[in-house]
Amino acid sequence: MSNMLSKKTKYAFHALTYLGKQEERTPVLISQVASKTKVPRKFLESILLDLKKAGILNSKMGKGGGYYLLRDAKDVLLADVIRMFNGPIALLPCVSLNYYEPCEECVDEETCGLNAMMIEVRDEMLKILENKTLADIINAEE
Repeated sequence: MSNMLSKKTKYAFHALTYLGKQEERTPVLISQVASKTKVPRKFLESILLDLKKAGILNSKMGKGGGYYLLRDAKDVLLADVIRMFNGPIALLPCVSLNYYEPCEECVDEETCGLNAMMIEVRDEMLKILENKTLADIINAEE
C-alpha cells in the first residue's frame, strides 16, 4: 500500500479534467485526450474504459465519436476516483474503511497509538476527498 497517488490515478484525473472542460458532453477522441494531457495512450484506453464501467464517462462510436463526461463534474468525488485506481485512502490497513485488515504485528488495536493517530489522519483526508469533486479541480485550473 502506497501513500502516493499512482500514475494511473493521476492520469485518470488529468483525463477527467480535460473531458470536464469540454463543451457540454462533446465526445473527444482518445488520441486527442492523450496528446492534450500527455497521458500515454496505452494507459488511457484502459483508464477511460474503467471510468465508463463506473458510469462516470460514456462513449459514442463512429464519426464525431469519443469519450465524454456522463456525470456532472460536481458529482464526481475525488475519493471515488482515488479508490478506483489507487485503492485505500487510509495509510494503514487497520484504519481502512473499505479495505480493512488487521496489521500482522498488532497485539491490540484498541490500545495502539499509531492506529489512533492514523484514524485521525484518515478522517481528515476523507473530510476533504469526499467533499471535493472534479469540478473543484477544473475551477482551480481556470
